[in-house]
Amino acid sequence: MWNRLFGPVRTYIAKMLPEVVFVLGAPGAGKGTQCTFISKEFGFIHLSAGDLLREERQRPGSEYGEMIEEKIRNGEIVPVEVTCSLIHKAMEKSGKSRFLIDGFPRNKDNLEGWERVMSDKTKLLFVLFFECSRDLCTDRCLGRGAAGSGRSDDNIESLKKRFNTYLNDTMPIIDHYDKQDLVCRINAEVSPQEVFADVKKCFTALGIQSIDK
Repeated sequence: MWNRLFGPVRTYIAKMLPEVVFVLGAPGAGKGTQCTFISKEFGFIHLSAGDLLREERQRPGSEYGEMIEEKIRNGEIVPVEVTCSLIHKAMEKSGKSRFLIDGFPRNKDNLEGWERVMSDKTKLLFVLFFECSRDLCTDRCLGRGAAGSGRSDDNIESLKKRFNTYLNDTMPIIDHYDKQDLVCRINAEVSPQEVFADVKKCFTALGIQSIDK
């Protein structure tokens, strides 16, 4: 009887949960560019874990600023409690219900922290994974730095550390979600337009329509 009464309520609540797509890939794989395209096409709010951390680092009086700067400069990963807190605040502040979370979760600690803190507050749709060679990603990041990106980690030494972190810590996350059949793999070595053509298929396969329709 209780299941009959409250089952529809639970279903309704589940439908109301914010929907999330994790966006992962090596540094320079084009995650930010594609997130911009996705936001315009499908109305998802783009939340970059890295950007949120950089903003917090620069916020006057931040208790985490110095620690975040050191972690980013050394190509290391910021404690999950800090990152999850910043993501959750940004989601609530937006007032929206669909989000791209770019550059997260990046390691096992991130994954466990998200599942512990956020899994009952959100619904994960899938993981968008951009595959790109190390050489091409390095060239893109160095070019971005030379063009004045202002990022302290767009240099060869930081990139070496970031790639090691990516290979050792982030790839197991892809394997984890692969086992759940939640990963949409994208070849990110072609033009941004060609990449986005494949990206759109991941969303339309779930029945997610363009906001122009």
